[in-house]
Amino acid sequence: METVDSRKNVFRIFLISFACFFVSLSLHFQGTALAKEISPEAKEFLGKMSNYLSEVAGATSPSVVNISTTTTVTMKEHPFGDFFGNPFFKKFFGDEFEHPGVPKKFKSSALGSGVIVSKDGYILTNYHVIKNAEEIKVILFDKREFIGKVVGDDPQTDIAVVKVNAADLPAIKMGDSAKLKTGDVVLAIGNPFGLSHTITMGIVSAVGRANIGISAYEDFIQTDAAINPGNSGGALVSANGELVGINSAIFSTSGGYMGIGFAIPSDLADSVAQSIIKYGKVIRGWLGVTIQNLTPELAKSFGVEQGKGALVTDVMKNGPAWKAGLKRGDLIIEFDGKPVEDTTGLRNMVANTAPGKSVQAKVVRQGKEETLTVTVGEFPEKKTVAKVEHNNVLRGVQVQEITPDLRAALNIPADLEGVLVVTVSEESPSYGLVSKDDVIEEIDRKPVKGLKDYENIVSKIGPSDMVLLLLYRNGGHIYVTIKQTEGGQ
Repeated sequence: METVDSRKNVFRIFLISFACFFVSLSLHFQGTALAKEISPEAKEFLGKMSNYLSEVAGATSPSVVNISTTTTVTMKEHPFGDFFGNPFFKKFFGDEFEHPGVPKKFKSSALGSGVIVSKDGYILTNYHVIKNAEEIKVILFDKREFIGKVVGDDPQTDIAVVKVNAADLPAIKMGDSAKLKTGDVVLAIGNPFGLSHTITMGIVSAVGRANIGISAYEDFIQTDAAINPGNSGGALVSANGELVGINSAIFSTSGGYMGIGFAIPSDLADSVAQSIIKYGKVIRGWLGVTIQNLTPELAKSFGVEQGKGALVTDVMKNGPAWKAGLKRGDLIIEFDGKPVEDTTGLRNMVANTAPGKSVQAKVVRQGKEETLTVTVGEFPEKKTVAKVEHNNVLRGVQVQEITPDLRAALNIPADLEGVLVVTVSEESPSYGLVSKDDVIEEIDRKPVKGLKDYENIVSKIGPSDMVLLLLYRNGGHIYVTIKQTEGGQ
């Protein structure tokens, strides 16, 4: 019995040794395969590519800055509610926790990026990076710090211009974003999560992206170059080392990079910036029409074969389009020699046309093509209430007239009258009841046809009066009542 067991043990040892031999032999051949020499051609190609990318990154990184903003935020309620109102906790934490409902203010900081576009200190960034900022700190590539001042901004395109008092700054070279093609290699440079001058590489995934809902004028470059929080306002750079876009937003379900980022084309960003620097505001072209996209059903009804274009639904009397002879029902298929794909494309074309310029507009009218000459006008500025200063429940509500572009962008019916809510201060009794992009149609059953009506009605509301509003929100009409909060001024 012992002899048999010994033979079995010897056999087991033999099998284990044999298996180890084959494993060792296999690893040897794998190691030999891994150690295969890389071809000189591959080394040369990869080496050149690496050198090119390093050269582009080195030349453009100094033009990108870190932007740090400080804003005062008001918290209306204590996050722990009445928890600290207990006398036992007050003994340890003090009376500051006694009234959790009293608004408390604290400083909030945020990080973003910017791009130096002139040697004398003009910096391009996103509007949402500097929005409501009380202090702007700009940190350069060489670690120098400056206090920045907002020269002007344009929420419609999410562009802002910041100025620092400095000279001989490393301004980036402006590229031609119109020449970008899908598949072009690009670099994204910025400060994601505060990590200064991070560079990521990708390609142009698409151009001309619109109807995303980020801004009123959309013509985005889509890229898979990694863009994360903090990259906003940074540079999208071409393989030639030129600025082709301002990184603006990402598509994400997690808040982080998911392979889809958007940049504002440099042509649009530069046009907005130059207008702000020169005039202190953005000057846009204007036609004076309301338009909508052409659907297959509409095309059939109007007897047109084109599947593209912008259908005119209304023409403003005495506006540029009215003077040129455009009519309701015309399908605009070409503007200034460029084909019109849809309403977004036409709006961008018109906005980027200098007021006073005469252009050719090709339309389809009753099945026949006609060419009209239009002298583009200047987009009429509408007065905006910076803040309602009256001592009542609508204080802190900022509104403006409903412009044709806003009406089209927000799908507000053509016959709907009122004023558009721009922002609502967190300190306002209306906060949480009235929201951005609401249309105030009535106040206390009184119709609001425009800004003048709004100001007249609001000025007569008392400090303790409850107010009834009729709002248009998300395609429907709702009533809300607003009353003074306890302790309100």
